[in-house]
Amino acid sequence: MTDSAPAIATFGLGKRYSGSDKYAVKDLNLNILPGEMYGFLGPNGAGKSTTIRLLMNFIQPTEGHALVSNLNVVSESPAVKKSVGYLAGEVALYNKMTGAQFLEYMAALQPPKHRHYQRDLTRLFQIDLSMKIGQLSRGNRQKIGLVQALMHEPEVLILDEPTAGLDPLMQEVFFEMVRAGKKQGATFFISSHNLSEVQKMCDRVGFIRDGKLIAEQTIAELASQALQTYNISFADATPLTELRTIPGAR
Repeated sequence: MTDSAPAIATFGLGKRYSGSDKYAVKDLNLNILPGEMYGFLGPNGAGKSTTIRLLMNFIQPTEGHALVSNLNVVSESPAVKKSVGYLAGEVALYNKMTGAQFLEYMAALQPPKHRHYQRDLTRLFQIDLSMKIGQLSRGNRQKIGLVQALMHEPEVLILDEPTAGLDPLMQEVFFEMVRAGKKQGATFFISSHNLSEVQKMCDRVGFIRDGKLIAEQTIAELASQALQTYNISFADATPLTELRTIPGAR
């Protein structure tokens, strides 16, 4: 991937599932730059996970196409998967393996650049790797999913609801990992339904609703438009008509 090429780009991307007359994703056009942290925000069922599955070529588009690391996600799918760190919204791991066995298995499929980084992540996320995955809580399974996505230090990370199941302390650990990855030039595509979470991590955010991208804003633009509420008490009765003349008052 060259610096001039987008890390992630979609061109009129659309998906309509068989038997449905409604698009899960419709005419999606994204242009995410290398090193950018992009939040993909929307309610459940808006099309976030469908978009991610399209980017990972787990499902085929009905129309349009997508590039990740300047590679076509369909025709060059193996190369895309090799370059991406991926976390599914519903983390599915091998329940009969211990955490250590699972991470060893993933490392054998794609050796990490620096083996110590996997150990560092495990320590920071406070994971007991000796237990079988099927015996772990949702939060601890999520931590293992995050470690396997991050440990290869990929150029592009596509993470679907990455903080789901994490307690506030572990969420902060994850935010620090994202910031550290950005300093190394990694690109993050993070889906969420939590605006405050996205504001802590991302440079820019896209809002999706009913399968359509309805807005894109930088975090600075978003903050400048935030509604501020003040409660003011008056010593004397104040006519409502006068209060309504105050700019921005509601």
